[in-house]
Amino acid sequence: MLNLQLGIRHAVGKQGPITLDLKSSAFDPKEKVWTRFPPEGSKYTPPHSSCDFRWKDYCPQVFRTLRKLFKVDAADYMLSLCGDQALRELSSPGKSGSFFYLTSNDQYMIKTMKKSEVKIFLKMIRAYYNHVRAFESTLVTKFFGLHCVKLAGANQKKVRFVIMGNLFCSDYSIHRRFDLKGSSLGRTTDKPQTEIDEYTTLKDLDLNFVFRLQKHWYQEFQRQVDRDCEFLEQENIMDYSLLVGVHFRDTRDRLLTGGSFDSDCSRGSSPHLSRGDTDPNRLAKIKLGSNMPTRAERTIRKGDCEVQIMGEPTGELYDVILYFGIIDILQDYDISKKLEHAYKSFQYDPTSISAVDPKQYSRRFRDFVFKAFQEDRFDL
Repeated sequence: MLNLQLGIRHAVGKQGPITLDLKSSAFDPKEKVWTRFPPEGSKYTPPHSSCDFRWKDYCPQVFRTLRKLFKVDAADYMLSLCGDQALRELSSPGKSGSFFYLTSNDQYMIKTMKKSEVKIFLKMIRAYYNHVRAFESTLVTKFFGLHCVKLAGANQKKVRFVIMGNLFCSDYSIHRRFDLKGSSLGRTTDKPQTEIDEYTTLKDLDLNFVFRLQKHWYQEFQRQVDRDCEFLEQENIMDYSLLVGVHFRDTRDRLLTGGSFDSDCSRGSSPHLSRGDTDPNRLAKIKLGSNMPTRAERTIRKGDCEVQIMGEPTGELYDVILYFGIIDILQDYDISKKLEHAYKSFQYDPTSISAVDPKQYSRRFRDFVFKAFQEDRFDL
């Protein structure tokens, strides 16, 4: 962590001129800068209490410009990542084996990466840059930096990591979180109902709501999901998810959702916002995928949920605030995924498995997402 913070402070501190029209050379995968950090310090680096290490910055000009595009203040960014308060390691590594760290203000997340993921990212970085520049409302993960720490000595261990925005950085507690892919095989939590809490990541077959967006938000949502999926399809990417966080405005509603909730003591009690809320500061914060007041209608599945991926609406409505975005966008349809598809197709319905080609994945993902999110026909 100390190495990582020393490297970030050094990298962000080297601010140069920023132009949105970057030269082709800025996107070259070979465009990286190595810096040595000896414990005694050097002409360019401070003395420190860690071991001797080398620091690598990938495409530094591109990420500097991305931070500007995403309206990230350099001083705030450095303070969030390199302040006195340590980064928090999230409880367990993800399915991929990656480790996740969160800044103390919850704004940024750091994820360790495999070499193969770094290669995919560098291959698509120009297309990613052009996409997020063209579409300010994009739902794909916001990336702010790509780095590597290489320990000196016999070990020579390399740790690669990416810095990204935390989707659930919010003044409100997230009471339910869903990871939605549009596939059904194995897409359910392995926790019993009584153990499900606000930290459990639920999946497609656990989803028991339809989210009803106001008309103009629903239209914007449809347009942006289409654009983002087309971009990912063109880059041969699959296996991504729509991560959804739900905050229930009324404490009574939380008890009806099943499972358990901690009280809001960690964030203070959440303000109850009426449907007629007109606070200009509050409204200014609402944007696609963040801080969105909407209604969730409870659904119920009848019969085999493997067949019925979406439940039937019950008419039971809850006032909620939604946070959502497209995550895990660095898996291409490589030979291992093609083999996984071929192997599982012998045993299961080929349309139910996650590993399918990017075109089919994109189509199935959109079909499911546009069932889970619908226009609120009864909006006032």
